[in-house]
Amino acid sequence: MWRHPCEDFRISGVQYFSRHKGEVNCCSFSPDCQILLTCSDDGGLYLWHAVRGKLLAKVCGHTGPVKCCVFSKDGHFFASASHDCSVGIWSVTPIERVHTLTGHTRSVETVSFSVDGKWLVSGGWDNTALLWDTQTGIKVREFLGHSAAVQSSFFSTDSQLLATGSWDCTVKVWSLDCDEETVTLEGHQGNVACLCFSTTGMLASGSWDGTVRVWLPKSHECVFVLGGTEQVWVRCVAFSRDGLTLASTAEGDTVKIWDMESGRCIKCLRGHKDSAYGCTFSPSGALLTSGSDQLDLEEEEYKHWKDCKD
Repeated sequence: MWRHPCEDFRISGVQYFSRHKGEVNCCSFSPDCQILLTCSDDGGLYLWHAVRGKLLAKVCGHTGPVKCCVFSKDGHFFASASHDCSVGIWSVTPIERVHTLTGHTRSVETVSFSVDGKWLVSGGWDNTALLWDTQTGIKVREFLGHSAAVQSSFFSTDSQLLATGSWDCTVKVWSLDCDEETVTLEGHQGNVACLCFSTTGMLASGSWDGTVRVWLPKSHECVFVLGGTEQVWVRCVAFSRDGLTLASTAEGDTVKIWDMESGRCIKCLRGHKDSAYGCTFSPSGALLTSGSDQLDLEEEEYKHWKDCKD
């Protein structure tokens, strides 16, 4: 499937997902790679057969644009964050809403499951991040400290750390052990729109300042500053399963692939007809999916990328 490091990524067997009636804001694979979850400004959540591209279900329930969506690591649930100030936790079988989480006072922009499935975090325009018990739907902790909207969130692979990114240009790394000090990572000059932990403990943050920064959170060290020569907004970052490769999407039609040993851009994937937004590697590592702005109802919004050596 993927071979690392690889400099020969090409489009192969492109699959399109084109039922959205608004901007596609986020995408997430189920752990078994059978289902692709997408969400849109049209207020819907879409579940697709990842191989055939068939729409399995459109889920309605939010009264505003859905800004973020994510599967739990066991694949039994997915969560959604919406402009309507609520968060939804949904079961996959049957597809139904399990919890409606209310606590934010403004639009919710980000939602993330912990790897162990115990916790869900949400963040939004009220400058707060909220930690929820996924079983009960009860709010268990409020993270305060950002001076502007919380735009992004991500748990470490051991579920012990939580990273949040904000319009205040900082990344904060919180320990779920309340006794440990919160780490603040500074350097970005714009909104921190996306975050991702690798299995090796690195943290990537993408900003509207046009850069991706790769950090070692425990030592507060910035290892790489990627990009920055083009004035584009970085929309999404995603580590491959082994942590050797990082994908990033930004304003413009390009998805960039970065080598995490050298910090070098090893490939630019082109093919979208408009700005690339979300991107995610499938859990198997075989596919990289990226979403883009919609030109009209007839345009294809999603692309699968495969290693040309597959």
